This record gives sequence, C-alpha cells and structure tokens, in this order.
Amino acid sequence: MRAVAVALRKVQKAYGATQALAGVDLVAQRGEVHAILGENGAGKSTLLGVLAGLVTPDAGTLELDGRPWAPRGPADARARGLAMVHQELSLCPHLDVAANVTLGIEPTRWGVLDRAAGEARVAEALARAFGDRPVDPRARVDTLSPGDRQLVEIARALATAKAAPSSRGELRVLVLDEPTSSLGAADVDRLFSLVRELAGKGTTVLYVSHFLEEVQRIATRYTVLRDGRSVATGDVASTSAAAMLTAMAGRELVEAEARVPRVGASEVVVSCQELAGMRLPFEATFELRRGEVLGIAGLVGAGRTELLRALFGLDRVRSGTLRVGTVVGPASPARRLLPGTGYAMGLASEDRKGEGLAVSLSIADNIVLSRLGPSGRGLPARSREAARRWIETLGIKCSGPDQPVAELSGGNQQKVQLARLLHHDVDVLLLDEPTRGIDVGSKAEIGRLVDSLAARGKAILLVSSYLPELLGMSDRIAVMRRGRLLPERPASDRDATELLREAVGA
Repeated sequence: MRAVAVALRKVQKAYGATQALAGVDLVAQRGEVHAILGENGAGKSTLLGVLAGLVTPDAGTLELDGRPWAPRGPADARARGLAMVHQELSLCPHLDVAANVTLGIEPTRWGVLDRAAGEARVAEALARAFGDRPVDPRARVDTLSPGDRQLVEIARALATAKAAPSSRGELRVLVLDEPTSSLGAADVDRLFSLVRELAGKGTTVLYVSHFLEEVQRIATRYTVLRDGRSVATGDVASTSAAAMLTAMAGRELVEAEARVPRVGASEVVVSCQELAGMRLPFEATFELRRGEVLGIAGLVGAGRTELLRALFGLDRVRSGTLRVGTVVGPASPARRLLPGTGYAMGLASEDRKGEGLAVSLSIADNIVLSRLGPSGRGLPARSREAARRWIETLGIKCSGPDQPVAELSGGNQQKVQLARLLHHDVDVLLLDEPTRGIDVGSKAEIGRLVDSLAARGKAILLVSSYLPELLGMSDRIAVMRRGRLLPERPASDRDATELLREAVGA
C-alpha cells in the first residue's frame, strides 16, 4: 500500500449559523488521483479552501505526508508543495504568460532579476503543461482562450512547486477544481496526460468535477460530500456512476422524461446573414424564432462566445447583416436590453464572476441591477421582495436576498445570473455555457427552466460544450467550426458522435 499523502479527519467549519463542513474525512494516497464529488452547496469549495490555506477550520486535523499540517495561508501551502488551480482562474490578465508563471517566484541573483533562469523556468513549466503545442510566453493572458488560460494556471503551479525549497522542488499535491469546464477535447486529453504523468511521479491529485464520465476516466478513488459531510468513499473502477449520483443527491435519481418537441415557433426575432466578427474572426448565418431553443456546438475557441457577444453589442462586427426585431444593424447592450420593445435581449456570460455578476453585491442588487422599475425604482424593501420571489422560483440556496453573491456556490450564482434576465423579462436569451461547473441537480433545474421559457415564447440561443445537454434542450443545433457556423438541423436528427465529428472537421 502506498503512503498516505493527505489526510483530513473530522474537519468542521461554520459561517454563522451555516455549517459548511460538519465533520469531513478524506484520505488520499501518494500518487493517487482522488476525485471529490458533491452537488453545489455540499461543502467542496470550503474543503478546498481548507486544503489551500484559504480557510481556517474550526475543528478537525490535517496531515500532509504523515505530519500535522495547518497552513497559515496559500503561500505556506505552496511552499510545502501543495498547489490549487481554481475553477475561476486567478491569473493577471494584463500580464504576459511568462510573468504569470513566475509571479511571486521570480529568480534573482545577487538581488537582481535573473532573466535567463526565469526564462528557463517558464519554458520547462509551459512544456509540461502544453506538451508539443507551442504557446508564446510573451502573449498577454487576456488574449488567450479559456482553455489556454487553464493550462497556464497549471504551469504556474508546476513552476511554484519547483521553486519552493521546503517542497524539495516537487509538486506533492495538486488540487484541480473543475479543470475541464473551459477546455476543448484536445486540451482535456493533454490535461489528463499531464495528470497521469504527475501521479506516476508521486504527485497526489485531488480532482473536483461534476462530469462523472471524466472521473471514471481519470480518477482511481473518490469521496462524496453531502450537506457538509463525507458520506461515501471507494474505488472508482468498482463503483457505478448511478451509485455515485445517488450518494451525491441522497436519493436515487430518475432519468428525466424526453422533451416533447416544440411546435408553432414561427416569428423570426433574430436574423443574421454572413455576420462577421472583429474580436475573433467568425461568420454566421442563422435565424432564431420565438418559442425555440437553437443550440450551438463546437470546440472551445471556435467563435461561439464571440458570436453571442457580437449579437448583444459587446463586440464590434466587421461585416454582414443583423436584425433583432425591428432593429437592423449592431446596437449597444443598453439598447438590446430596452424593455417594452418585444425584442429585448439578455446575455448570461460564460464568465460568471468576471462579466455576469457583481459578486461583491447582494443577491437582490444583482437581480434588479438592470431593471429597477418593477422593484419600486430601487427601494431596498421592494428590491428584496422581488429578489425573494426569484429565490423561491429558481430554488436559490441562500440565507436571504441580502447575502453577497460571492458566498454562493457556482450553481446558485448561475441561478442569480439567470434571475436577472428573467426579472428584466427579456424576449431573447443568449446563454453561454449556462451549466458550466454546476452539479447534476442544478443542471436539471436549469434545463427545465429553459424548456419552460421556450414554452412561454422566449427565443433562446444556447451555447454548450456538453453535447448531451445540447441534444436534450435544443430544437435545432448548428456547429461552429473554426469561426464558421455550419447549417443547423433538427436536434432529433443529431447525435453526439456526429456533432463531435463536425466540430473537429472529421
């Protein structure tokens, strides 16, 4: 049996009356890929914070390599060889790749920055993270795709461990929080290859994901959290996905009934003809009708997000024609959101924390932010009452409308973002990866919500990298490949294999 690398026993953490962790046990061996599973709100984020030195537990013990461990902060954890790659990346977007990789660990000689040593450290870390695919160390991070940013974050973790004297130059524990949520298939393969390489050299990888097919592919053991407690642990190979889901939900999950195809979607509310973008070159021709869901598949970086941003007015267009209702040509987001036109449009961004939410503000403030009128022109009492209605309607798990959005789980943050669009009563919803990084229960709830919105006559453009989601929620599906939107076809005529082949050009 291999030596124990990480051990947590009876760890507890409370925030006021909320018991985030109520006695968690987790044991991971040296060189093991150990999955941490659980629905949003189960306590995973708090547990990861404890591991990374971001959160101080109220009770319980931690051990690293068999010795008591109480990290005084993230820097202390990194110095001991534990690095964490967050789902919401912590890179500095205005700096280049090299500066991000060596940030805080810049090598010096006689008190002067050693550029040669720094370049060598960057080159080694990027080679391990990116493999044979080159990346320019001088490129600004904000010009990279989400997938490449994820790999830069991992490269920084590798470089940090290499530079830490107390870690003996090795990465002992790597914590990955939803690492594939922004990655395309090729990058997922590269990441898994890297994870296997690290595990083979003795690094323990703690892997958090809502995609059980990924867990079955990469992990050897798992631990399930529910309501702040560890409720199940075992070998992945000998446990079915259904058993893991049952442990996560605390009940047996029943497959959702097949969606009845929608009929009567006739009025065209959005029409594009050879619309071409400036930010990332793309070309798109399509029509979106009232009462339907048009899904867009494709690999990360294919131009799907850029298409939605151009439609909403966040990015400029280079050429082509665009009509939204009676408005012909590009328009600002303020005009797209204009209520009372019958064609108001709202965007739920893939980047929840960076663009979709004001995380420092309360739930109520976020929901009514773009439309104060129905809430009594921003009066706090009426804003809170409006927020309570949406909290109840969408099942947002929170202490109340005054709770800061930053304290919510990813799934509940996504519901707040959608609640704002519903409060604004937009007619066209642009949903960019609406279920990214959220648990299976929340995914099902959002799926039912999208279905009900289409039934009420809303027009929905849905971008998703998760093909079963697209197939289950869309009426028609188009694939975007290398910036070109291919002709759409009924979802009933599609399958995941065909969509993937179109996306990669096979």
